[in-house]
Amino acid sequence: MDADAQKRAAAARAIDFVQSGMRLGLGTGSTAKHFVDLLGERVRAGLKVIGVPTSEATRAQAQACGIPLTTLDETPELDLTIDGADEVARDFSMIKGGGGALLREKIVASASDRMLVIVDASKCVDKLGAFALPIEVTPFGFGATLKAVEKVIAGVQRGGPLKLRQGRDGHPFVTDGGHWIVDAALARIEDPKAMACALAAVPGVMEHGLFVDLASIVIVAGPDGVKTVERDR
Repeated sequence: MDADAQKRAAAARAIDFVQSGMRLGLGTGSTAKHFVDLLGERVRAGLKVIGVPTSEATRAQAQACGIPLTTLDETPELDLTIDGADEVARDFSMIKGGGGALLREKIVASASDRMLVIVDASKCVDKLGAFALPIEVTPFGFGATLKAVEKVIAGVQRGGPLKLRQGRDGHPFVTDGGHWIVDAALARIEDPKAMACALAAVPGVMEHGLFVDLASIVIVAGPDGVKTVERDR
């Protein structure tokens, strides 16, 4: 299987965890997109679920697929969130946010009883960090926030270049929440929990892409097939 086929195979396995009546968090990204397509097929065949999308792109896709949608204001507790990841380590810590939806993704995942992550084998790593860590910041006071981020990273480990993400128009990429994203090239994150706590304490940082202690199930599709790994509770 090529990478896209692997993503679809992981998404297909995730469908097995969905039961009628569930309240679902619907992730964002290329792998989650496959899941939403497959879920739409099941919904059109009679499956009864309701979903909370983690981005405007996912909202539009889910609506086109005929999936009933709600919000966390109307449905504040979810049964299961299904989402992809940019990196997944052996301890189930992850980097997310390559697609720019990390804030909403983390809010939705935190409101769920379980988070199920679907990835192709290339996303599995021993240590996080090869994928640049997305940090969502408010545009107000950007220069001061950037300096503060540099400082707290240096307090945890050796830092790396910080780059403001650009959109296709050459201007800063803007998230659905109206924020900017700084991508931190750290190469290797030795202590994801410590880094997560340090970044969360910076005024101006709205959220970061370290997802720690959120995923309970990881489905990995590779050239040799699909495997499901559950975290010990």
